[in-house]
Amino acid sequence: MHLELTPEQEALVRTLRAFARKELAPRSAAWDRSGEFPWDVWRRMGELGLLGLRTPAAYGGQEADYVTFGLAMQEIARGDFGCTYGIQLAGLAGEILGRNAPEELRRRWLPPTARGEAVIALALTEPGVGSDAAQLACRAERDGEDGYVLTGEKSGISLAMAAQAAVVFARTGPGGAHGVTAFLVPLDLPGVSRSALRDMGTRVVGRAVLSFDHVRLPRSHRIGDEGRGFHQIMQGFDYNRVGIALACLGVADVSLEETMAYARERRAFGRPLAGFEGVSFAIAEAATHLEACRWLCYRALWLADHGQPYTKESAMTKWWGPRLAVETIHQCLLFHGHYGYTDELPFEQRLRDVIGLEIGDGTAEVMKLIVARQLMGREVVG
Repeated sequence: MHLELTPEQEALVRTLRAFARKELAPRSAAWDRSGEFPWDVWRRMGELGLLGLRTPAAYGGQEADYVTFGLAMQEIARGDFGCTYGIQLAGLAGEILGRNAPEELRRRWLPPTARGEAVIALALTEPGVGSDAAQLACRAERDGEDGYVLTGEKSGISLAMAAQAAVVFARTGPGGAHGVTAFLVPLDLPGVSRSALRDMGTRVVGRAVLSFDHVRLPRSHRIGDEGRGFHQIMQGFDYNRVGIALACLGVADVSLEETMAYARERRAFGRPLAGFEGVSFAIAEAATHLEACRWLCYRALWLADHGQPYTKESAMTKWWGPRLAVETIHQCLLFHGHYGYTDELPFEQRLRDVIGLEIGDGTAEVMKLIVARQLMGREVVG
């Protein structure tokens, strides 16, 4: 494994770090207060190629490697954590539709998504089904030879208030995971409704409940064969979980950098805060943990790029990265004293934002179960 980035990746990091600092960070707090979706920034991310990283080139994408995807998540998070949802969901849509959808759907939806002109949500989670995603209740029943009728509800769906369409996973037959099929559902169809959720953080993401009341879909909106939906989404979970971990590390990194600058300047009892071991040792420990987790993330994505198994490493990063970010940002907030506790500084918003991904895309408990199964076998662990 090479331990350095390519010249192209280094240039991308410089470009995205400047973009995050100049164009995202100054507006992040306003988006948090208003919950307004920043279409102009989405289009700008499209211009930078960020929303087509995992989309085939024939449909306006970049077909970037997984390490590059992870670097983009890490750098954009430094400016606004919510904007990383655009990268990950456009990436998942690009892979799922690019590999499995009929040509008509690919040409209709992938180019505008890559340009930042359209948003495709991913509708998997349900009110009674989260981590056990194979047990979906939302149903798509045959309507003659050429269509389906979709009925059910999806909850906690990121970008659902802004999206024009969603990849919806619904049950078309019995058998747990083998009975799940994916559909591309335009959200302006009769019978579709959405209700906004009042989340603690990442408010720009516009999470919502999607309800489907006998929504009629043509067969052409089915993505791949019946019963293949669960397999399609599981293919993307591993790399996306690593990207989530790197996004969490990115926002923790910038918080730690700001805190180090503050600790050098702020004086107490006649010397800088950095001169007190209670401060400097905590910063040293946080930096050590963040660096270790970052390199585990890079290794996982390197394995992915080389076609090697990385499910274990992916699950390790997904439970560890968000937890480290929560702990690091919390400590940075405390070091800033009372002002750290106000919305005049960004720490309270960042803390609220990253907590959401201790839940989303797999809880720590589920991730540890995956790691244990990889280490000791499903027949032993269960």
